[in-house]
Amino acid sequence: FSTAITITEQPVSVSVPVGYSFVLRCRAQGCTSLQYQWFCQYQSDCHLIPGATNQDLPIIAEQTQLYTCRVNDLHRNAVFSDWVKVEVHQCVARGLPPQLWRGEPVIILNPSEQRVEAGQPLQLQCAAMGVPAPSYQWYRNGNLLEQQKRKKLWITHTKVSDSGTYLCCASNSHGEHWTNAVDVHIGEQNQPTLLCCTSPGVTRKIALLVGNNRYQHHPNLMAPVRDVFELSRLLGHLGFQVVSLLD
Repeated sequence: FSTAITITEQPVSVSVPVGYSFVLRCRAQGCTSLQYQWFCQYQSDCHLIPGATNQDLPIIAEQTQLYTCRVNDLHRNAVFSDWVKVEVHQCVARGLPPQLWRGEPVIILNPSEQRVEAGQPLQLQCAAMGVPAPSYQWYRNGNLLEQQKRKKLWITHTKVSDSGTYLCCASNSHGEHWTNAVDVHIGEQNQPTLLCCTSPGVTRKIALLVGNNRYQHHPNLMAPVRDVFELSRLLGHLGFQVVSLLD
């Protein structure tokens, strides 16, 4: 008969403020009774957590660490769960996370406006808390940037066409939240950032789109953001220079 151990529920990475209490969970099935042992790794130091022999590992967030759980049976078979990251934010503004936080993404770092010469690197950065840890997706002028799926957006050698309005969406199983939109200006070397590039007799078509989804006395709306993105894409195909603004 098979003595294989199958992990049926993997622990999940989280991104939380310092002092936050939560539980990492691991579940497994086997043909005999199973034993659990949790390990943690800080920088290059990996060690067994004394007394952490249950399926659930209660944690009070203190510092960013990696965790895994070893499951073994009476036949000396053993498997390890996925390594998961517990990211701990030491400096979080007062009032974050909000009361009754259920783990939905909360933006704690917004990107900032950048002016860069063409050919130079561009870095934009954001961060969000969430349980599970949020995934990230960057957009420029409402268009999804396929390769930009990390907290840091990095372009090694910028082009003038990289100019535009950038923002990032942080999402997990509880919902999604958007960073502020910021303008990035990529200029030709030794040239002013804004140039008049219209020929005599040629009229430039410029579209200004404004989407507002944060109202003082109404829950956040997501449709205006998506509408701006979709309209930006369509108008761009029609030859418009699109300026997208949010909130």
